[in-house]
Amino acid sequence: MASQGRFNRRSLLGMTAAAAAGIALGGCSDDSGGGGKSGSGTKIRWWHIANTDPMLSEWAKMAKAFEASHPGVTYEITPLENEAFKTKLTTVIQAGDPPDIFHTWGGGVLAQQADAGMVKDLTEGVGAWKDTLIPTALNAYTIDSKIYASAVDTGMVGFWYNKEHFEKAGVSAPPATWTEYLEAVRKLKAAKITPIALAGKEKWPGHYYWAYLAMRVGGLEALQQAATDKNFNTPDFVAAGSRLAELVALQPFQTGFLAAGYSTADGQAATMGNGKAAMELMGQWAPVVERDNSAGKKGLGDKLGFFAFPAVDGGKGKITDAFGGGGGFAIGKDAPPEALEFLKFIAQPDNARIQAKTAGVLSVVTAAEDAVTDPNLKQVGKTLASSTGFQLYLDQAYAPAVGQQVNDSVAELLAGKSSPEKVVEAITTAAKQG
Repeated sequence: MASQGRFNRRSLLGMTAAAAAGIALGGCSDDSGGGGKSGSGTKIRWWHIANTDPMLSEWAKMAKAFEASHPGVTYEITPLENEAFKTKLTTVIQAGDPPDIFHTWGGGVLAQQADAGMVKDLTEGVGAWKDTLIPTALNAYTIDSKIYASAVDTGMVGFWYNKEHFEKAGVSAPPATWTEYLEAVRKLKAAKITPIALAGKEKWPGHYYWAYLAMRVGGLEALQQAATDKNFNTPDFVAAGSRLAELVALQPFQTGFLAAGYSTADGQAATMGNGKAAMELMGQWAPVVERDNSAGKKGLGDKLGFFAFPAVDGGKGKITDAFGGGGGFAIGKDAPPEALEFLKFIAQPDNARIQAKTAGVLSVVTAAEDAVTDPNLKQVGKTLASSTGFQLYLDQAYAPAVGQQVNDSVAELLAGKSSPEKVVEAITTAAKQG
């Protein structure tokens, strides 16, 4: 289920007490059922993953502004950490009670929700403002020519690095090949610098490495063919695992990485933001999360740089092929009409600019592109603009069971508890069973 569009992923911010307790924010009611009927007394249940400030408050302000212009409408907002969101959403979807508005990355997960009749077809509705978005904004949310979500932001995964650490270790330029990358890791270790920060506990950050290596070794076509054939047990996928095993053998990650979260106090983002590691492989939101989780809330500033995932010598993939995904919102099957109106409301340029400036993302709203002022974010945008192909996150592109197996199997490889061959065997089994 590879997609040739361009998108973004996780606003992944640490879990708040409100989210952990499942407390709803905004206009709340005692009714715990589905969204209310259109008109007086309409309640809209909105689940999103921007669960810490500043974006947590900005989303709440937009909901209040919408309430003010739509008398009788109230919002019950549930902000959740990424993994908690996926778990809880799966539960309510299986129960046939999806939220009225909820975050989505599109791909195979959204397709499965659409097949089950859990989300509304938004082809006609989103069509009203489709022309205000960048051309590829809706690719990840379009299934069999029907649109099932509206896009909010876009981006890609790449390496964020500490320029001072690279200079100290004698790494004169960002590596362009996997061989050069491994050599950079060796130089960093020799300089007593932790090469890579990784949230091993959360698994999804680790799958980026295997996915990118599969792209570089086999090309985008290999990932597309694997989805069609339900077979990952091929030489290219085994080779991708072997390249990752080369990295693991160098012990490049921070001490305790297997128990580390992403946005926790001692997690991946904080390790980077506090200058305790030289690199992390992450989406365009990384600078903001690094800053917000650093001790001084400043991050690395101008010491932070960005480079694309290196090419693999002899590989079929191009270094200009990008990997990542998009953040958008789907509408549950029983949502009132005002839910669609709200998606149009947050897609207005002024509201899109607020998200771009606050959350550090690339907006899909054409008129809001001027809100991007950060040099690194501009570099991500430039890299995306010149990309020759795009692959959606594998844990979203494929059916949920397959995506989860990718995450689980790659985590085992990173922990030194599996082999490249066992990884592809396990993913293939999941694909054939699903």
